Amino acid sequence: MLSPRLHRVLSRVLDRKAAPRFELGIKDLQSSALPLGHAAAREPAFPPADRISEGSKGLLVLCNGHGEDLIALRILEALHRRAPQLHLCVLPLVGEGKAFHQAMQQGWLTLVGPSAPLPSGGFSNQSLKGLIDDVLAGLPLLTWKQWRCLRRHRHQVHAVLAVGDLLPLLMAWGSGLRFGFIGTPKSDYTWCSGPGYSLSDCYHRCKSSEWDPWEWATMGSRRCQLVAVRDRLTARGLRRHGVQALAPGNPMMDGLLRRDPPVALERCRRVLLLCGSRMPEALTNAERLLSSLQKFESSVPLTLLMATGSQPSLEALEPVLRKLGFQACPPPADALDAQACWLKGPQMLLIGCGRFNRWAGWAEVGLATAGTATEQLVGLGIPALSLPGRGPQFTQGFAQRQSRLLGGSVTPCRSAEELRRRLAALLDNGGLRDQLGAIGRQRMGPAGGSAELARLVIERLIADTDQTHSHRHGRNPGP
Repeated sequence: MLSPRLHRVLSRVLDRKAAPRFELGIKDLQSSALPLGHAAAREPAFPPADRISEGSKGLLVLCNGHGEDLIALRILEALHRRAPQLHLCVLPLVGEGKAFHQAMQQGWLTLVGPSAPLPSGGFSNQSLKGLIDDVLAGLPLLTWKQWRCLRRHRHQVHAVLAVGDLLPLLMAWGSGLRFGFIGTPKSDYTWCSGPGYSLSDCYHRCKSSEWDPWEWATMGSRRCQLVAVRDRLTARGLRRHGVQALAPGNPMMDGLLRRDPPVALERCRRVLLLCGSRMPEALTNAERLLSSLQKFESSVPLTLLMATGSQPSLEALEPVLRKLGFQACPPPADALDAQACWLKGPQMLLIGCGRFNRWAGWAEVGLATAGTATEQLVGLGIPALSLPGRGPQFTQGFAQRQSRLLGGSVTPCRSAEELRRRLAALLDNGGLRDQLGAIGRQRMGPAGGSAELARLVIERLIADTDQTHSHRHGRNPGP
């Protein structure tokens, strides 16, 4: 009788011989040189069920922020569609992981590890005060608990996928498992575009990448099987430093479409308001955006579409709206799918929680103090104006970097008067809107990234991991 250990070895060998090998060739490495999302459009036949055994341990995803949670969710949904039998779990390093709750209720995703809201909302790198507040709120202890959770779960999964920046990348590397990294926040467009005279711009120019040497070193680990970034320019910068980075598409644009507005809005000018989702900053920003429009003159009705997240709530917004002189009324049509409607002169304010995906395609211009949602809006070809505040997230520095990343398709305004003037110019000039919108679409890329990233994750991290690893590095996997 064979020993249990010998039986497992023989089973593994037989499984490998039965499964067709998926060779990594030049075309895979060239995918980073194609237009974003193009690889997904020409996706080759790939039978994931043939490559993933029923006993597969699965994948653990690490992400560190609200925008990163949304990107991770898109990829996880694509993975679940491609390989329903694959066990998927996620460890949010920042916040409470609310983006994953519906998937958890559906039963195909497991949320692991401790979580807690942070005072900075995950933007402690934006200011010293934010970092101090997070430390005092228990950030070091929370990170230590999450690290211990990761070490416990490492025996239950095949690999780790990090989504975000340095923190999840380091934790994935420290797990001792094969891992992949999807670098979401950094792009070389932030220092290649614009004046480029700041000290940070000179630093990035010297490196030829916004990513730092310690990040290159971690991405270059023998156990790192996949590095994907948001655009081809950034991937090219990393490849100069020996990191085989790809730019297979942008998951942030999946599920978003330009749409004709409902009949009830056809005669209105349509402006989307994005105030963010982190309290109390989101409520302050909502008041600032609405206040800036108090003296805005328009000869036709102006519809303001305020698409919110779970925060700020309608209850929190009500006293602000009454103070600004708005009056509550029923929404003019069910097709608008608005939770609340407020009127003031020629301005109609519609408020809807979770309505961004539906309302964004109706807008002509955006007014924004948000991160991920602003990028998605200009990616649809809709230019935006921003109004930076005190933060902790949407500061003047953040807004300037965002504008340079997006090629000027979002323009920071220093005052309410400047915002009103620029808004009038955009609404009156369709050619200017189209010009800025084309830049935004080019910088963000088309949809399709989630499906292609899911394919790469299965190919390089899950299916036939021993073969994939040794083929990529030309040697056996090491620690």
